[in-house]
Amino acid sequence: MLWLRLCPRRCLTRMSGAQKRLRAMVRIGTHDGSFHCDEALACFLLRQLPEYREAEIVRSRNAKLLAECDVVVDVGGEYVPERHRYDHHQRTFSESMYSLQPENPWVTKLSSAGLVFFHFGKRILSTLLGKEEGDPQLPALYNKMYENFIEEIDAIDNGISQHDGESRYALTTNLSSRVGYLNPPWNEEEQDTEAGFRKAMELVGTEFLDRLQFFHKSWLPARTLVEEAIRKRYEEDPSGEILVMARGGCPWKEHLFNLEKELKVEKPIKFVLYVDQSGQWRGQCGPKGVHHFHN
Repeated sequence: MLWLRLCPRRCLTRMSGAQKRLRAMVRIGTHDGSFHCDEALACFLLRQLPEYREAEIVRSRNAKLLAECDVVVDVGGEYVPERHRYDHHQRTFSESMYSLQPENPWVTKLSSAGLVFFHFGKRILSTLLGKEEGDPQLPALYNKMYENFIEEIDAIDNGISQHDGESRYALTTNLSSRVGYLNPPWNEEEQDTEAGFRKAMELVGTEFLDRLQFFHKSWLPARTLVEEAIRKRYEEDPSGEILVMARGGCPWKEHLFNLEKELKVEKPIKFVLYVDQSGQWRGQCGPKGVHHFHN
């Protein structure tokens, strides 16, 4: 079962007199002041690993304090994974999941969250799910969590729009926006951001674990059923163009579209037979794409 390792109050170091209070323990450094979704998630993700589970979060822009940290995210002006420095603000930085590992399809510029996920994501997922790092299910979950959770945070933090041209409406309730709302209002006398950052880590952590739980317990089993049906399609019909989902009417369109590519299905599947939630057989044409409304 997934569980949430939140940052206890004692492990978030305020910068007034911080040098005196730093203990001989593992430290994760990030910047102080206004915070964003990417560094809150980066800190949360790191603390899911055994070596950083009890890590102190040091929020500062003081170079000497940051130099003493074991890991630094979203500050410092350098990306040097060998020294665990994961900033993306320097002008020379343009890395994406694709540029770091060309078999990945995503070209969105990475934020500190994406960098941490790239370097530690598979270990984090295996730790949270209690699986071996070589478990065959992990690559699909890793890709799904990036594409449907992390990439959005990377794009928003780097100011990358979903589309060209003017937006038809505003998006103000996404995770990045809700983290931003936890910063103190500009005209509030107390501008302490430490409590807000703790809440931000809790918020992003809860949502990350919720999505991982869903993809692991619901999305992945559906994918497995669709893959089994694809591999057995010639047993149902010699054309290979009919898919029979005899074991249940799970969500199948996204999986069919993606698995046809992954399994290099030469003849597109044109028709899908499945049992719906009421136990009745139904039939549909195969989709043109994941988000297409027309078959």
